[in-house]
Amino acid sequence: MIVVMAVLGSIDPASADEDGISFWLPGTFGSLAAVPTVPGLSAVSTYYHTSVTAGANVSAAREITIGQFTPSVTANLAANLKATGDLLLLTPTYTFATPVLGGQAAVSMTGVFGRTSTSINGTLTAMVGPFTFMRSISNSDELTSVGDLYPMATLKWNQGVNNFMVYARGDIPVGAYDASRLSNVGIGHGAIDAGAGYTYFDPTKGHELSAVAGFTYNFKNPTTDYQSGVDFHLDWGASQFLSKQVHVGLVGYLYEQVGCDSGGGDRIGCFRSRVAAAGPQIGYIFPVGEMQGYLNLKGYYEFAADNRPQGWNVWLSFVISPPTPGAPPSRAPAVYK
Repeated sequence: MIVVMAVLGSIDPASADEDGISFWLPGTFGSLAAVPTVPGLSAVSTYYHTSVTAGANVSAAREITIGQFTPSVTANLAANLKATGDLLLLTPTYTFATPVLGGQAAVSMTGVFGRTSTSINGTLTAMVGPFTFMRSISNSDELTSVGDLYPMATLKWNQGVNNFMVYARGDIPVGAYDASRLSNVGIGHGAIDAGAGYTYFDPTKGHELSAVAGFTYNFKNPTTDYQSGVDFHLDWGASQFLSKQVHVGLVGYLYEQVGCDSGGGDRIGCFRSRVAAAGPQIGYIFPVGEMQGYLNLKGYYEFAADNRPQGWNVWLSFVISPPTPGAPPSRAPAVYK
């Protein structure tokens, strides 16, 4: 049976934390996340599209953060935020053949290039002493540029149908970032994320279920003196293999900020957020010369959002990796042990 699964990651143009941008991209992990793969060099390219909207609370937070108005003025903003993003994620990965602590180690680096677009439209009512002022708010911005770099290390173990993993991921803030903009591709600060995952995978019956959970610690943004709080995330996937080449199923995630923002630049307050999502997926295995190809399409519909935009997003990923030793390229590779 197959095991071709990539670990991806990037930024989200309209999620929680400072400027509406979080380090962790919900949906990064999916099916077969914890299953060991074939040693060697593999590559992943992913097209990611997102479209989200939010109400007055998120819109006001964005306007305050970029300096459009101050929270010291009693204000009521009736506005809507809309954001879209089209990103290309490239992730080379090297999997080591020599065991580490009895498991399989791998390292990867994700680079990002793409376009984000954000707009806010509404009406601001402000009271200064006995006076009331009203003005229309119309603010939009778009940016096409490169994002941050995201190194990651994983360690995976296989015990029959049970597979386990631990991972650590970081953010190297080299991407395009301007604190005065609505849209950014970089997040302007470093971050560390770590967690663990489990996959149940029965090759004989084709059943698969995966879940990966982790926490993000955000370093202070030196430009704005703003430090985003600690974030928790849970990505999951479940699928059934219809053949050795095709599997279908469901994916989902839960994202919740568990720590308050802080720092001298935090003029909004705690502003914790959460969102959940679920949707369908389909994957297909095929030979690429002497290598193995894997194409995966998955989509998420978001719900239960609090202090965070919600909408939908789609991932289209192509993975090319070494085939299983001893198996012809036309056959799906077996689980590496």
